[in-house]
Amino acid sequence: MKESFQVTLTQEMQDLFLQITGDENPLHRSFEYAKNKGYEDKVVYGLLTSSFLSTLAGMYLPGERSLIHSVETKYQKPVYIGDTLTIEGEIDEKNDTYELIRIKIIIRNQKGEKVVKGRMQVGVA
Repeated sequence: MKESFQVTLTQEMQDLFLQITGDENPLHRSFEYAKNKGYEDKVVYGLLTSSFLSTLAGMYLPGERSLIHSVETKYQKPVYIGDTLTIEGEIDEKNDTYELIRIKIIIRNQKGEKVVKGRMQVGVA
């Protein structure tokens, strides 16, 4: 089984994430600082990008009767405001005895570049 969906990251999402977490890192807040560090623009919070894995598990794969047990992510490239991400998941292991599935994760930007890869273990009720 394989599922995917898209989301476009906005400044409002970035601002709300800051309100929730209190993460004032200038890499995420200052264009000048990020540019001086070699980035194109302010970098979107990594965990904001990863937060869409909750949507993947809860809405698409496997859906509403699921509970995430673990997530392992590796950030491949920076993500910027305005990027459109495709969040993809594919079940690569199923354990009927323990009602668990393992999902291979890939998040790509609008250029098709992998920005995040990883695995997620999800319980299915």
